[in-house]
Amino acid sequence: MLIAQLSDPHLCAPGTLYQGLVDSNAMFEIAIARLARLDPAPDLVLLRGDVTEHATAEEYRLARRLLAGIRQPVLAIPGNHDEREAFRLAFADRGYLPASGPLHFAVGSHGPVRVIGLDISVPGQHHGDFDAATAAWLEAVLATEPERPTLLMLHQPPIETGIGFIDAYRCFNGARLAAIVARYPAVERVLCGHVHRHMSLRFAGSLLQIAPSTTTAIALRLAPRAEPASFVEPPALLLHQWRAGAGLVTHHLPIEAGEGPLPFF
Repeated sequence: MLIAQLSDPHLCAPGTLYQGLVDSNAMFEIAIARLARLDPAPDLVLLRGDVTEHATAEEYRLARRLLAGIRQPVLAIPGNHDEREAFRLAFADRGYLPASGPLHFAVGSHGPVRVIGLDISVPGQHHGDFDAATAAWLEAVLATEPERPTLLMLHQPPIETGIGFIDAYRCFNGARLAAIVARYPAVERVLCGHVHRHMSLRFAGSLLQIAPSTTTAIALRLAPRAEPASFVEPPALLLHQWRAGAGLVTHHLPIEAGEGPLPFF
């Protein structure tokens, strides 16, 4: 099973630029074109939040139009730039989102790997929160198939990355999530976005991975009290391949291919 992961496109109203500087819409179209060229093609595509920049109806209409260019099923969760009810309305016909409440879901119909999406958004805020109600929901879902390979996805990472100006907006109560993940070794990955950089670390016996954005990258500034900044770095996606007996292998794939193919050496 092959699963592609896109994150943080920050789609804007047609004709406008992300932060007034970058054409995030065009960059997302390039990412979709890259997906279409993959061989073999992914079985499933995950979209890791901040689908839109301002959560307007116009932006969600654009998102639907662009996502129609992806022939695989797409599972998306909201980020801090999305708005829960607008997101629910925009993707209601996809059939995997609940009709009310947080936009949690569990989907296992596309192959051997189950995908669980968590809506940890806090309305009106940029941080996330893995609260007690979300913890109870996740525990109950994991317990239904405790040995099934599972990808768990949420927007803000439940850890500190070392970049102070983005860590202020992480998912709080990460220790609560870690306690649950530690009880279920079949959780192969905890997948996040939000940081606009590729990072990975051990988390509760699993592997936590943060996906790069299809648009700008948040500056890797690890000094205390560093000034917030972003760069236009080569965008990328993550590609997860599950093979029975081998487990899950994750590849970092630049969206715009470099020079090549060249002779193997």
